[in-house]
Amino acid sequence: MAASFFPFPNLAILVAFSSSLVLVAFAGNLYQDFDITWGDGRGKMDNNGKVLTLSLDKASGSGFQSKNEYLFGKIDMQVKLVPGNSAGTVTAYYLRSEGSTWDEIDFEFLGNLSGDPYIVHTNIFSQGKGNREQQFYMWFDPTADFHTYSILWNPQHIVFYVDGTPIREFKNFESIGVPYPKNRPMRIYSSLWNAENWATRGGLVKTDWSQAPFTASYRSFNADQACVWSSGSSSCSSNSNKNSNNSSSVLLSQELDSTGQERLKWVQKNYMIYNYCSDTKRFPQGLPPECTAAKTS
Repeated sequence: MAASFFPFPNLAILVAFSSSLVLVAFAGNLYQDFDITWGDGRGKMDNNGKVLTLSLDKASGSGFQSKNEYLFGKIDMQVKLVPGNSAGTVTAYYLRSEGSTWDEIDFEFLGNLSGDPYIVHTNIFSQGKGNREQQFYMWFDPTADFHTYSILWNPQHIVFYVDGTPIREFKNFESIGVPYPKNRPMRIYSSLWNAENWATRGGLVKTDWSQAPFTASYRSFNADQACVWSSGSSSCSSNSNKNSNNSSSVLLSQELDSTGQERLKWVQKNYMIYNYCSDTKRFPQGLPPECTAAKTS
């Protein structure tokens, strides 16, 4: 798990694609897509692989990762977050590449006291550098039912979605020297772990272990528009001539339409609670260049 400015480890939902995108079909059975990698039995597959749960108690959290690596595309995962008093816990869902100069796209959900809103934290790393945090409240209770968290990732931009509504867009500004994740395939990871030293109100609210075990649930993973990276090549490239007109190829250049732009503005106006591009105290020498460029693009 990578540290970010807050220092929120990672969460992100994502997808993959390559120079010529092709449709890759995935079944709804999570056994086929993910391995539970740690937690000593605290991560479980239920209902014949249709639901995956991660649990946290005082001894340990748990986590899983995707069997495949991806490069570009769009993915969805439905998540039901830890209910009740979840203060001190973090449910992280993220995409990350290997190596010391890794790329990463994060969704991170910071636990809360009962009745307080969850904080949805997002971050983007490129070439090992992050510090691009935006945080949001949701307009619903994310613990009462499953909701869909998605990422569209193509050479033009990265878009975070909640139930189909865009909440954040990060554009490719390599033209002005801003690194952009586009060359390294990434694997999907998720974890539920204890971060009481910083997660809730900067660590002021500690984990109430009498409420344990804490559990988050996952279902309905969708990577129908995704390309698998294996042995140095993309499954999309090898099949591009056979699938040149499939819907995945549209993702290569897909941008937010006018409706998407309006919904993005609505979320950011009403529910954004932190934006690194507005934090002049943090960047006394000037805001990162993509912040200015995004306003004028």
